Amino acid sequence: MSSVLPPMEQPLAAANAAAASFAALESKLDYLGPDDRELVRRAYRFADTAHLGQMRHSGEPYITHPIAVAAQCAEWKLDAHALMAALLHDAMEDCGVTKADLVEQFGVSVAELVDGLTKLDKLQFSTREEGQAESFRKMLLAMARDVRVILIKLADRTHNMRTMGDMPRSKWGRISAETLEIYAPIAHRLGLNQTYRELQDLAFRHLKPWRYSVLAKALNKARQRRRDLIQKVGQEVQDVLSQAGLNARIVGREKTLYSIYTKMDDKHLSFAQVNDLYGVRVIVPHVVDCYTAMGLLHQLYKPVPGRFKDYIAMPKVNGYQSLHTTLVGPASVNIEFQIRTEAMDLVAEAGVAAHWLYKVNQAESGGGDELGTQWLQSLLDIQNETRDAAEFWDHIKVDLVPDAVYVFTPKGQIMALPQGATIVDFAYAIHSNVGDHAVAAKVNGEQVPLRSELANGDVIEIITAPVSTPNPAWLGFVRTGRARSRIRSHLKSLAQDESRDLGEKLLAQALRAEGLSQPPGQDSGDKPLWDKLLRFTGNRTRDEMMTDIGLGKRSANMVAKRLVTLLAAEGIKPDALLLTRERFTAHENLSQGAVILDGAENMSVKYATCCRPVPGDGVLGYLGRGEGLVVHTDECAVARRLQHKDAERFITVAWADEPVRQFEVGIVVTVVNGKGVLARVAAALASAEADIVHLGMADESAQEALDLRFVITVRDRTHLDTVLRHLKRTQSVLRAARIMPTAQH
Repeated sequence: MSSVLPPMEQPLAAANAAAASFAALESKLDYLGPDDRELVRRAYRFADTAHLGQMRHSGEPYITHPIAVAAQCAEWKLDAHALMAALLHDAMEDCGVTKADLVEQFGVSVAELVDGLTKLDKLQFSTREEGQAESFRKMLLAMARDVRVILIKLADRTHNMRTMGDMPRSKWGRISAETLEIYAPIAHRLGLNQTYRELQDLAFRHLKPWRYSVLAKALNKARQRRRDLIQKVGQEVQDVLSQAGLNARIVGREKTLYSIYTKMDDKHLSFAQVNDLYGVRVIVPHVVDCYTAMGLLHQLYKPVPGRFKDYIAMPKVNGYQSLHTTLVGPASVNIEFQIRTEAMDLVAEAGVAAHWLYKVNQAESGGGDELGTQWLQSLLDIQNETRDAAEFWDHIKVDLVPDAVYVFTPKGQIMALPQGATIVDFAYAIHSNVGDHAVAAKVNGEQVPLRSELANGDVIEIITAPVSTPNPAWLGFVRTGRARSRIRSHLKSLAQDESRDLGEKLLAQALRAEGLSQPPGQDSGDKPLWDKLLRFTGNRTRDEMMTDIGLGKRSANMVAKRLVTLLAAEGIKPDALLLTRERFTAHENLSQGAVILDGAENMSVKYATCCRPVPGDGVLGYLGRGEGLVVHTDECAVARRLQHKDAERFITVAWADEPVRQFEVGIVVTVVNGKGVLARVAAALASAEADIVHLGMADESAQEALDLRFVITVRDRTHLDTVLRHLKRTQSVLRAARIMPTAQH
């Protein structure tokens, strides 16, 4: 953040004037044309004026920060618009510059990039988690629309981390933890390996300074001891590859301090026990050379069993490709070799930024860049289905740092999914429609349950049916954010549709009671009437109002009375005959406006678990606040208490002639305690065609009589009576009865 210093405190800023000049950036812009360079210069002048007088905590002019961010973006060879946005990225937040100003000065593209980058500091969040979720969401959405936004954001965070020493120590912990939790994983997910390593290292240095310093000293000592070893290995590898005619570039690399620390922490190792501190990167011209080089290395040094990975044939989710093999080098030291082409090395270090840096040959890259793009697109899909910030954050956290499992479609296409992903995740990864309609699956030709976890190398075939829809139980085992958001979205829209239909029925019923045979139509002539009614209810649309009525958030009677008043103002009077007839039948169970129950209502109608009504019972409908219609038996003590307190929320309901499913009901069976009694009761229930949903019994094993409490499914009241008769005739059963709630005083 910036702060304004009085002139007397600005000698340091003057000393750093060179860093604040455009020359600090210009030397890196040689890849741009003259017109583009002039655009970047214009953005610099605008930002310099906007930030005039602002200083960083170090005492440097504030403009040094945007210049450093733009310089990092220039390293990635981003286009002129991205560099302009990098220079202007704090202008909207800190300097009172509006989006309209930027559109006027630099065009829509640059203004959109800057808007995507603008932080949310001015908003007040109730919790840190909510704040993170919201800003993270905005950032990722902008990224899914335009990946340059996240590249600029990562450059911004990298420079802030590099200059963290100038900030108050009180901020170190929060910013470093946020960098480790959010920004470093995004850099890794986008394949920005160099940035990922640097962010981790800087965050670790400021989060745990003492541990960082101890490890840095230990690594420095080890480096001095092993320098000769690494040089020897590099020379031997170079000689072997040169003799085979391979033109290879050999680069020694070292494990980062943070990865050494996490390995020691996770596996409870001492520094001395971490034996893969060093690695060697072998960079060759062509893909086939990678495999040749690996063969030569395996002849030179002995490979460590189980430590070979082929990420060329199966790229990581972020597009990373290399052959990894760990070999036992001189002095029995394990050394990891990464073998790749120049193009793969560029993607490995710069990730999606390689799109600008180098036109990767698609055949050679194996579509690695495409994999990163698929992830970005899936973010947009999730956002389209999830409007809640915290829920979006949950979905994304699942996908951020996956250990991938690689599986195949029947046509041999490789799919990368997070470890622990299931058949349903795979189905949604192929296409939303495949996931929505999945009914069964075959893995390697054998039928398996949809909840089965995927294993590397599985060939998976999804079997779909047009009538099938997502099952709420799937939420209990899916692992990917895409699958979870899609299932939730389907269930929400289903509940909305059903609540809207129920709301239509309830309003029609309430209008009949007011003497109107049906609500006004929806053509343009009736639009002013509906608009007035919506202003009264506070809803945006007619559908939203109907949904609110169906959920019990709004009273159908109140809305009906208001509608009658509005119609009366237009000269439309209630039908006196209908009004008389409706009032005359209002106390009869089957009023013409009754909501008919057939068991197909799914989520908009709930059957109360206190009394568990079944067809044949007298029933009452209670319109709970925000929970839709709850059906009770008319003898239910709970319903009677509610009726006493909240009578106007009860509506007329009636059973359909032929319900489409079975209903749950509670029964208690008192038995003589003895061997095999439970089996006999279960057999009696089965013979009466009643399914057991739940069984509960008290711990009364020492007593002679025992109460067994069942929840079973029956077709109707007659079927329930048959079941109870079967039970009463069963050996060892003393009594069998339906469970009903009793009035509590």
